[in-house]
Amino acid sequence: MIDAWYKLVDMLLPFEWGQYLFMKNALLAVLVITPVYAMLGTMVVSNRMAFFTDVLGHSALAGIAIGVLCGIHDPTWPMIIMAVCLAVLINIFKGWTRASMDTVLGVFLAFMVALGITILSRQGGFVKYTKYLIGDILAVSPSEITWLVVVFFAVLSYWCVASNALILTSVNSSLARSRRIKVFLLETSFTILLAIVVMLSIRLVGVLIINSLLVLPAAASRNFARNTRSYTLWAVIFSVVSGVVGLVASYYWGTASGATIVLFCVGCYVISLVAGRALPKLIKVFC
Repeated sequence: MIDAWYKLVDMLLPFEWGQYLFMKNALLAVLVITPVYAMLGTMVVSNRMAFFTDVLGHSALAGIAIGVLCGIHDPTWPMIIMAVCLAVLINIFKGWTRASMDTVLGVFLAFMVALGITILSRQGGFVKYTKYLIGDILAVSPSEITWLVVVFFAVLSYWCVASNALILTSVNSSLARSRRIKVFLLETSFTILLAIVVMLSIRLVGVLIINSLLVLPAAASRNFARNTRSYTLWAVIFSVVSGVVGLVASYYWGTASGATIVLFCVGCYVISLVAGRALPKLIKVFC
């Protein structure tokens, strides 16, 4: 599969950057993971979970720290386990406590970041883990791409089965319960899936910007989408275009790929915001 991809890039993209294997791998990773961000991001934005995904991303530091204490060389599994446990706890806590959700998330964020930095900074060792803060998609390996493909199909399958229920729950949870939708289980399953995707992406895009890649394409799409289908479709388009253009631009500019992709996501958001307000006025003028 990967060899066929290399040949396809050589045939369709005869550019300087396309000659390098690391760029071909990064491009494939972007094409696989950006639609996943877009689909999940639509629900994140609709359910006002932007702060929640930020907490998940920063919990990676605590997961890495736990892995270090346990002597685990690859921190991926400790990060996933930590994030899944955190997602379930927050979902339980949301229904149990009387505090506002922002307050609950703030407490968890402070604890996770402080725990991770405290453990990882022992004897000045934190510098070894700064790569997780900004990520490096250019270092993605074929085996990691395989995992991303598995995640893509898992999210797509989940989306086909649960998207309608998720949308109804985001609009009115009481109405969803009246339709015999198990809201708690649905929300928990979504947060677990979101946690897994975030943790598998941390190494590629970094703790500091993973939340932006989830939120910005969906927020841009929401500025002018008229229905759920167009909302998801435009989010995917914005995410994929920003990912590809940002990746290529980072090659020529010599900048961090993840951060450059986010800049193009911001550009899409600004354009959609202007277009969303200008188009209705133009339609009134000419129609």
